[in-house]
Amino acid sequence: MLKISVDEIQRNPLKYLHRVEAGESFIIVQADKPIAELKPITSTPLPKKLRPFGLCAGEFTVPNDFDTPLPEDILSAFES
Repeated sequence: MLKISVDEIQRNPLKYLHRVEAGESFIIVQADKPIAELKPITSTPLPKKLRPFGLCAGEFTVPNDFDTPLPEDILSAFES
């Protein structure tokens, strides 16, 4: 893997990007210390599939009293 300085890549970034597109990889160094790696992406991530609407339809029912207030003893347990 070739090493290039930050100064070199700043002078002509497109030159190095074209070389990366061709398959080359580079280590970017600053003061002889490696700080980054520039390499081609090997595979494109697959788009996330959205879950279909109504996937669990009919598997459970919401009770009529689902939004009634909780009993005082349970509410006080949350507050302590």
